[in-house]
Amino acid sequence: MEIDPQRVHKDMGVIVEEVVQRLTSQVGCEVEITLEISARRPEGFDENTVRTVSENSRTLKFEQYGFEEG
Repeated sequence: MEIDPQRVHKDMGVIVEEVVQRLTSQVGCEVEITLEISARRPEGFDENTVRTVSENSRTLKFEQYGFEEG
């Protein structure tokens, strides 16, 4: 599903309450949650943004992250 970036806190809370918690409360249920973030900007991203997002992604232990020239 797509989540409105302006409402991400609220929407994720609802997803956790209404779906994730119901699944994880089931004995023997294994739940995997994945998150994909895609951002586009016609003029690209400045060095500071690329560095900060990359450092934060590494700190948060994202398996994959990066920026592509477009």
